[in-house]
Amino acid sequence: KKSRKEPSNSEELLEVPPGWKDPGITKEDNPHGMLAESSFATLFPKYREKYLRECWPLVKKVLSDYNIKAELDVAEGSMTVLTTRKTWDPFMIIKARDMIKLLARSVPYEQAVRILEDDMACDIIKIGSLVRNKERFVKRRRRLIGPNGSTLKAIEILTNCYVLVQGNTVSALGPHKGLKEVRKIAEETMKNIHPIYNLKTLMIKRELEKDPKLKNESWDRFLPKFKSKNISKRKQQPKKKKIKKAYTPFPPPQPESKVDKELASGEYFLKSGQKKAKIQFEKREKQKESVERKKEKRAMAFVAPEEPEPIAKKQKTSDVNVDDLKKKIKKAQGTAVLATINSSIVPFHCFGWARCEPSESCHEKVYSLRIKGKR
Repeated sequence: KKSRKEPSNSEELLEVPPGWKDPGITKEDNPHGMLAESSFATLFPKYREKYLRECWPLVKKVLSDYNIKAELDVAEGSMTVLTTRKTWDPFMIIKARDMIKLLARSVPYEQAVRILEDDMACDIIKIGSLVRNKERFVKRRRRLIGPNGSTLKAIEILTNCYVLVQGNTVSALGPHKGLKEVRKIAEETMKNIHPIYNLKTLMIKRELEKDPKLKNESWDRFLPKFKSKNISKRKQQPKKKKIKKAYTPFPPPQPESKVDKELASGEYFLKSGQKKAKIQFEKREKQKESVERKKEKRAMAFVAPEEPEPIAKKQKTSDVNVDDLKKKIKKAQGTAVLATINSSIVPFHCFGWARCEPSESCHEKVYSLRIKGKR
């Protein structure tokens, strides 16, 4: 048997010189154009119609440089790109297809047009089917965006990619190396792995890339290793706690079988007819008990409820001292008499007996007491 060699990673074997770029294709490389026409179409949501109407002249203008037609069908809600006989770049139709896909997924025109560059690629990651629960999906998607888009901004800086989260998809635009990292972060976030762990790893890798000595070495010893924490739920306590019995060296007695029970009760020696009659008798007795129980239950509805006994109001009794009360009444009457006497004392000249005006020269003042019509 021939020994099969393990397939080696192509990234380890190939070395790209720094600053090297793929030579671009020009019109002189393909002067005869395309023999067959190709077309791609994609649908777009209703809310993107207004924006696409505004930016469609720009899309047409950019694609016309490569002799590619672009059509917008608002009635059907679709965008179509197709080649012509004058198209000289065969791969540009694939780039145009990716461009209209990004436009349909709410990527702005300024970013989507970058896909036409040679070192650019795009990836539309579907995250809607990775989480079943809707509320959990919304929380994890919010975690991917971060507060005020901070997590998304960090992903863009570390991967050199433009990332947009819209609905059930994550659209990424950038170099191939960065797109792999974006896909990994998006999928692991939906699997309940916080994006901060992947971002920390990317930051360490970015620093290691600057050291030329570590170029051909393994970076595993530098990268952090995160262990998943399985938070164990509290064990549900059994409803019935088993009481531990005292230890006995002897085994438990063998449980009685059906035959043993029949022998003990004497049913074993009965004939088949007698056994049936006994079973029927027991059934009838059970039926009678259940019928009586139901009757009692029905009769309970007609029983009048017990009325609560009226609680008699307690009369407030207070011990009154009669002698003290009499003294108080006499005292009150005496003060009333004095008040009436004081009010009835008036000067003599007020009764019209002597019509004189009071003056300071009068040394003697005669007062009359008028009580009960007497002066």
